Amino acid sequence: MGQKVNPIALRLGIHQGFKSIGFYPKKMYASIVLQDIRIREALFKKLRPAGVGDVIIERSLSSIKLTIYVTRPGIVIGRGGTGLEELKKFIVKMLGITKKDKNAKKIELKVEPIKEPNLSAYLVASNISEQLIRRMPHKRVMKQAIDRVMSAGGKGVRVVLSGRIGGAEIGRRERLQAGKLSLSTIREDIDFAVVPALTKSGYVGVKVWINR
Repeated sequence: MGQKVNPIALRLGIHQGFKSIGFYPKKMYASIVLQDIRIREALFKKLRPAGVGDVIIERSLSSIKLTIYVTRPGIVIGRGGTGLEELKKFIVKMLGITKKDKNAKKIELKVEPIKEPNLSAYLVASNISEQLIRRMPHKRVMKQAIDRVMSAGGKGVRVVLSGRIGGAEIGRRERLQAGKLSLSTIREDIDFAVVPALTKSGYVGVKVWINR
C-alpha cells in the first residue's frame, strides 16, 4: 500500500491556495477556524441551487471578506443586488454581530463565476452524489461524469465510489479513470473533492480527482 496524501494539501502554495487567509489571533485561533468552517458549510447549503464550487475567506483586523465562486451568479446577486444584501444579513445573524457592537467586523461579499464547472472536482462529485440519491445507475453516472470532464479540457479524471453501491448487501469499491492522472507529481494541477451520497441503503462515498 502506498502512503496516501490529500492532493490539495500536497500542492498548497504551488497550484492550490489557502481557503482561509488573513489575521488569526493566537488565543482565538481555534474558535475562528471553527467559525470559518461553519460559514463555509452554511453557504454551501444555502446557495446549493447556484452551484457553489468554493468559498475563500479573507480576514483583516476590521473586516471579513468572502469570495464565493458559483456557476450561476445571478441567483446569488438577485435583482438589483437584493440577494447579496439578504446573504449579508444571514451571515451577520449567524456570527451574532449586533449594531451595538463597536468592535464588530464588517462583512464584504464578492461573487465570482466559475467558467468551466466540469473542471471543478467538488461540482462534479456533487452532481454524481445527487444522481446516486435519485437511484440512477452508478456505472452510467460515472461514465457520463468522466466524459464531461474530458470534453471540457481535463487531462485526466478518476471517480471512486465506495459503500453499498446500488443498494447491495455487501459494501464494495468501484473506480473508473480516464486520461493522465499523476498524483505523485507536484507540478500536475490536481483538484480533489469528497462528497458523500445519502442513499436509502446508507452512505455511498464519492471521490473525484481531476487533472486540470
